[in-house]
Amino acid sequence: MKFEAAPFARKIPRCMSARSGQSVAEMALVTPLLLLMLVGTIEIGRFAYYGIEVSSAARAGVQFGAQSLADSRDLTGITQAAQNDAPEVPELNVTARDRCACSNSPASLVGCPAFGCAPGHALVFLQVDATANIKPLFPYPGLPAKFAARGHAVMRVAQQ
Repeated sequence: MKFEAAPFARKIPRCMSARSGQSVAEMALVTPLLLLMLVGTIEIGRFAYYGIEVSSAARAGVQFGAQSLADSRDLTGITQAAQNDAPEVPELNVTARDRCACSNSPASLVGCPAFGCAPGHALVFLQVDATANIKPLFPYPGLPAKFAARGHAVMRVAQQ
């Protein structure tokens, strides 16, 4: 008795080769989309990272300036503290200014010096704003060449 393979066994290689060709075609169509999604995810991560770094730099600058009234007017020291906190951020711009309020209503910030704080005394706050222009890894059609990352921090200045 001769053993023969089932009739469907001869068709398997032919079906598998047709399916593998289909898989190659699908992969060729899907791979660019997957790569685009990967690059987009990397870009979003970069922009989030730089946004966090710029906010942290503003906070470091305001912490330096809030140590005393003299430090709150030291723009060079505030800028240096911010840049030391975020050395890898390109084109970091730091601005600082004093804001004042009365101790009886500290929620309303006014220009310095604060006049008319009859029952209380003037409180000095330092506001530091940091900005940086971040370039994407690749130029994307329809999107700007640079994105702005901004940080903002306000802290009461220690007064002896």
